[in-house]
Amino acid sequence: MRHIGTVVGTGVLLLVISACGSAQNASPGAGGGPTLPTATSPSEAPPGIAPGEVPPDGTPVTKIDTNALTPDYPRTVWTQGDGRTVGVVGQEGGCGKASASVLEQNASAVKIELLETTPLTKQMCTMDIRFPPLTVQLSEPLGERTVVLTSRQEQK
Repeated sequence: MRHIGTVVGTGVLLLVISACGSAQNASPGAGGGPTLPTATSPSEAPPGIAPGEVPPDGTPVTKIDTNALTPDYPRTVWTQGDGRTVGVVGQEGGCGKASASVLEQNASAVKIELLETTPLTKQMCTMDIRFPPLTVQLSEPLGERTVVLTSRQEQK
């Protein structure tokens, strides 16, 4: 019975410590505290278009070769205007920045490279994934040509 005060005191102390930890985690960002980064799903993406969607003024492209893309990469392609503007959905995350460029265009295909550039220096970055719409300009309208998508990452 002598140690009952110690046991009760220890229990109360543990209860107080766990309650303080729960209150801090229950409202991230409250009072200026740190917030944990979260992944952004396509439905939570910033204004623009989500993977699988085509802008209202775009025409979907169905002749697409995506064999060089990883399975989780967006596969949405469209044309705008007279068909010389080709749009794609890129993928970027954290400190990365997506861009697109035409690598080659011939009578049967247009090869577009999707590039994610990340900084060379280590820095704190968010852990979100974004799907920005990107466009490239062709010398001639796309017409019946196949769009071949490739992707890579580089540091600058």
